[in-house]
Amino acid sequence: MNQLLKFSILVFVVTTGMYADAQPADSYFLKKPWNAYWITVPGEQPNGYGVYLFRKSIDLSAKPASFIIYVSADNRYKLFVNGKLVSVGPARGDIEHWNFETVDIAPYLQAGQNSIAAKIWNEAELRPQAQLTLRTGFILQGVTAAEEMINTNDSWKCIRDNSYQPIKITHPDYYGAGPGEQVDMKLHIRNWEGSSYNDDEWKKAQTLFRGVPLNGTEGTIEGWMLTPSVIPQMEMTQQRLKQLRKAEGIVVSSTFPAIKTAVTIPANTTATFLLDQSFLTNAYFNLLFSGGKNGTITISYTEALFSKHPEKGNRNEVEGKTFIGRHDSIISDGNNGQLFTTLWWRTFRYIQLQVITKEEPLTIDDIYGTFTGYPFEYKARLNSENAELNTILDIGWRTARLCAAETYMDCPYYEQLQYIGDTRIQGLVSLYNSGDDRLLRHAINLMDQSRQPEGVTFSRHPSHISQFIPTFSLWYIGVLHDYWMYGPDTTFIKNKLSGTREILNYFRNYQFTDGSLKNVPYWMFTDWVEDKNWDGGVGPVGKDGSSALQDLQLLWAYQLAAEMEGRMGLPMYAVLYKQYANQLKQTIRKKYWDDTKKLFADRMEKDKFSQHTNTLAILTGLVGQKEMKALSHQLLTNKELAAATIYFKYYLHLALVKAGHGNQYLDWLNIWRENIGMRLTTWTETSNVNSTRSDCHAWGCSPNIEFFRTILGIQSDAPGFARIKIEPHLGAIKNISGEMPHPKGKISVQYTNKNDKWVIDISLPAKTSGSFTWKGKNYSLKEGKNLLQL
Repeated sequence: MNQLLKFSILVFVVTTGMYADAQPADSYFLKKPWNAYWITVPGEQPNGYGVYLFRKSIDLSAKPASFIIYVSADNRYKLFVNGKLVSVGPARGDIEHWNFETVDIAPYLQAGQNSIAAKIWNEAELRPQAQLTLRTGFILQGVTAAEEMINTNDSWKCIRDNSYQPIKITHPDYYGAGPGEQVDMKLHIRNWEGSSYNDDEWKKAQTLFRGVPLNGTEGTIEGWMLTPSVIPQMEMTQQRLKQLRKAEGIVVSSTFPAIKTAVTIPANTTATFLLDQSFLTNAYFNLLFSGGKNGTITISYTEALFSKHPEKGNRNEVEGKTFIGRHDSIISDGNNGQLFTTLWWRTFRYIQLQVITKEEPLTIDDIYGTFTGYPFEYKARLNSENAELNTILDIGWRTARLCAAETYMDCPYYEQLQYIGDTRIQGLVSLYNSGDDRLLRHAINLMDQSRQPEGVTFSRHPSHISQFIPTFSLWYIGVLHDYWMYGPDTTFIKNKLSGTREILNYFRNYQFTDGSLKNVPYWMFTDWVEDKNWDGGVGPVGKDGSSALQDLQLLWAYQLAAEMEGRMGLPMYAVLYKQYANQLKQTIRKKYWDDTKKLFADRMEKDKFSQHTNTLAILTGLVGQKEMKALSHQLLTNKELAAATIYFKYYLHLALVKAGHGNQYLDWLNIWRENIGMRLTTWTETSNVNSTRSDCHAWGCSPNIEFFRTILGIQSDAPGFARIKIEPHLGAIKNISGEMPHPKGKISVQYTNKNDKWVIDISLPAKTSGSFTWKGKNYSLKEGKNLLQL
């Protein structure tokens, strides 16, 4: 495994003393009101911006073996025990499904006096779009009578930290990831987390109401409906910045910042540093500094420098380029050992640090990041003589990791929003590369919870700005089907089928009598295509309001829903959806097929054609084998078709493999090669690599699926991955091996060509079987080792 992967799997190490999962929530606290109260700071606006500190001291006769608590807050919290950070949260959800974390704080407690302390912040109207809120509040519940001594009530002390003010971020591109922080260290409260701090001057906390669980026995619920988080704590790993690219106003040691090196900026000086992490990352930014009373420090963060907005060019190049990015600002109080750590993590490759001193010099004692993200472990493996494959996998895995925290995210820098279309690809990357399904289950729950009374889901959730992309509601059915086939718990999906019925019923309101959709409201996004008649990612629509793209996406949803209903739902729905699908098939063929061009048109006027429409025609089985071969040939060669971007190439490649072109897969990776050539370390949002908005979009990570599913040929052949189908597409490859996680262990394959004879070594997990397909012939596979010579 190379260095790019090594950095990403150091889980819960180093800086904060954080740990993995605690015990599940006690069933009592999932049914009855808690004894703990939501608390707040008296006299403060309930929905205004503020950073607040809460403390409680307890005395223990001995260090406990276990001390389990539940903790949550609105908007966010950081929980400290005796000065050590032990939990960050809550995991994002909505008011009706407000997460609390389960934490065993015993390892951080001691005999004698202890402090339990929390920093709570509410970023009010400037909060990230993904952050929902009711009002500022904090709650902590001990699980047993012995632990209830630290329940939140008016015995807790609290104070507003007046050193914080928000910085509204203005950016030339669409941005919704929250404000920057302005911190005046002269007002900052230091060492308040420790047991020796004197909080006599602090206020008594104001109680609001008791915590109430979701699905409890109370008929009337005041406030948040509490539910245990199903995901672990985020990874926290110290990560040093790699390189100083520029310094103005001062000469700096070559060891800075890769090695802890003190840098002193003289009095009455302006010094600017351009720092390069060398790859994109998500990290809490940490700055330790001394002196420099009334001096200011501005920290700016960006994914890449701009030649001229929106053009970025080679991401390694900095000369002649402009820095555009979000920022934080600090005013020094002149003391030694001042520490600034961002409340929330930042996304950056480049950091611009500007220091303006007054009458005193200021010393930067240290500067580093604390990487954070969902604690995925990379459990896949690919061994090949082609180094490019591993480079693509590594970049894809980093991209997937940076777009996964408490939810999946479209991009970490600009939005941090969980979109269904993105999540469909991200979820399969998680299963193929890690096998950890918890974040995907969390995503599916949130999508299901976002469904509106008329049946359609939000396009993204959680988000305090409502957005509807009905095509994403159809993709949600695809997410369910993917998990049903590859995930370990088919029952989990069975319980979601009532939601798919509501979604499909929503679309019945916008169908002609022949099944074709017309004038569906909201944003019918398909792909960020740069082509005539594609407006905002929406494909061409006919004069009658219909669209082949929309009809085909509905058709696919019917087919997937029918399959799930037939196997584990209500057979009547399976029959009904098959009828709807068959009708729609006939309509699409009649309405959009152009017999002259031998293509499906994007609309009934038959004047616009795309890879997208013809891709979906293949995937939905609209064409027979002979016609599919001709159609797929046009997908590969016809330059007049509106082209799929890096996102929709996932579906394009699925269609080409289905049509028999899988051995050419490595020929289709030019957009990823262009990313590498531009020295990106994550995949771009669009296929316009030079001027894409986001440098990190995990919907471009499909090679992290297809290297295993297409090249190595590993795919599910039954719900729950109960049977395994292996059909490799090796092309010119003569020697390759790999493995991927499976709900019952792992699947490994090795293909070796010796003297024009293939030696094929396949190992399946215990209690699984499957089939191997080679040149059209099928071979049975059993659990354990299977050796074939062909």
